[in-house]
Amino acid sequence: PQPQRNEQAATCAACVSEHSHCDMDYSGSGYRCKCNELYQGNPYIVDGCSADTGYSPILHGEKKCPRTIGTIPTEFPSGLEERCYARKEFRRNYTNVVNDDLAYNVTHIDINKVQMGINRTSRMDDGGMLHSRSLYSGSSSNHDVFNWANLTCQHSRYNSSGYDCNNSTLSECVRFNLTEGGYIGYRCQCKYGFHGNPYRPNGCKGLIVGFCVCFGIVLGGLSATVVIRRWRKDTKKKLRRRYFQKNQGCLLEQLISSDENGSNNTKIFSFEELEKATDGFDSTRILGRGGYGVVYKGILSDQRVVAIKKPNTIEQSKINQFINEVAILSQINHRNIVQLLGCCLENEVPLLVYDFIPNGSLSQALHSSANSDFHLSWDHCLRIAIEAAGALCYLHSAASMPVFHRDVKSSNILLDANYTAKVSDFGISRLVTIEQTHVSTSIQGTFGYLDPEYFHTGQLNEKSDVYSFGVVLLELLLKREHVFTSESGSKQSLSRYFIEEFNTRPITEIASPRVCEEAAEEEINSIASLAERCLRPRGEERPTMKEVDMALQTIQKERLKSYRPAAKYDKLPYSKDKDITHQSEVYSLELEFLSSVKLQ
Repeated sequence: PQPQRNEQAATCAACVSEHSHCDMDYSGSGYRCKCNELYQGNPYIVDGCSADTGYSPILHGEKKCPRTIGTIPTEFPSGLEERCYARKEFRRNYTNVVNDDLAYNVTHIDINKVQMGINRTSRMDDGGMLHSRSLYSGSSSNHDVFNWANLTCQHSRYNSSGYDCNNSTLSECVRFNLTEGGYIGYRCQCKYGFHGNPYRPNGCKGLIVGFCVCFGIVLGGLSATVVIRRWRKDTKKKLRRRYFQKNQGCLLEQLISSDENGSNNTKIFSFEELEKATDGFDSTRILGRGGYGVVYKGILSDQRVVAIKKPNTIEQSKINQFINEVAILSQINHRNIVQLLGCCLENEVPLLVYDFIPNGSLSQALHSSANSDFHLSWDHCLRIAIEAAGALCYLHSAASMPVFHRDVKSSNILLDANYTAKVSDFGISRLVTIEQTHVSTSIQGTFGYLDPEYFHTGQLNEKSDVYSFGVVLLELLLKREHVFTSESGSKQSLSRYFIEEFNTRPITEIASPRVCEEAAEEEINSIASLAERCLRPRGEERPTMKEVDMALQTIQKERLKSYRPAAKYDKLPYSKDKDITHQSEVYSLELEFLSSVKLQ
């Protein structure tokens, strides 16, 4: 008969004994009958399976049974006395190897694998132990390995000392079958819904417990991360507050609140706001570097584009003066002056925030090799000179407190979207009272623009700015840089070159050919004479910025009266009819740093 594997044992017709069952052959060739656990006999005859009276489980601690088999140490009891063996078949006379009259020669006993290896002698027959129901041989050669894990779950429970499934309350015993068929013992496994090692105490863990443990670890990690971030945030906040107090932020707040006219529009920016505006002061946002510091392009939360100046250092003893200057400079509102919007005092060195100017500087428009196909017409040059002179005149005489710029140069005259001049860089400016005619200060400025009288005396006055502006007029007239390379290959100051040539040669031979083509000779002479007066060594011989502004406006009026058509070069740089992608970079008063040199 060949019943299906899933049929119940009761359907096996050949198993007629009352206490028998059928085991399906794993090879698929049929089945065989076996007596149930604790029964032995012939399952193929009626009442062939009777109670097994030969099994006597070893009870731990009942007897002090020996733990050796001859010379082989064992971890289980063994001996000749009753209750030291589970079945009579195991009652053997194990002896030391002292003669050749041997039946078995035990080679090893492996407790973990529940195996015993032996070498059979020539005197050993094929009966006895090899065919005991308690031993199953793994070989038919002279060397045999016996598997001892042949107890059923029910038998094993009687021997509590040897029942491994007691180690965990969440484990259970299951039958163990060889793949070839046949039952050889039991194994332990965790109960349904649990996992782990069933042979270890408390080795089986619930899936929910495991999930909770994992969840607890993850939650703990997240909590630690949150705590660390909050701690870092609080630490930064305390540090920012300390810098704010150190940089006299409270003083600036008082100055702003005490402004009765409401003209003080100074804003105190938080460091976090400026950090966000510049993407963490990313290097791609850098617009310029110089001796004074670094300038970044920033976009505020209200979408305003600003230039953020990050100075390198500032003397702690001058913080109060710095705060007062910021409060006053931020009140300056002139169409030709770059607006100081505010500052940030939550950094070790205060940050300054200015209005952003997109079209670069006058210096680049005049001298940059990238603009070789374009040039500013004389009309535009004259207009820019008037606008810059008007801004400096305002700083000297019309502001609530006079301001000496101290670093007037073409790179600090920026051009907005309409190419309107914007005077920038008040980084080294000085405020003076109306009664003061000059202030003593450390020498600062840019070589080529620096007033020689200020350089020798250390006394700064409004005429120092006049001298620097005279050099700017020369740049517009001669189209040369403030320090240029002469025909001999040496570096030469533009102001010194002009003074030497002005006294020996006609101005039309000194001025730029394009300027001579676009401007009348009378205009060129007037500008040259004005520049010469601005560059006189003694400050008292120079005109004031107000006089310079009026003289330039007079020249422009005379030009309008005798208007001459614009020359072929009369077009703005960055013309829309040209592909000038390479010139579309944005600039701001960051360029105020590129050529600055600090002289001590």
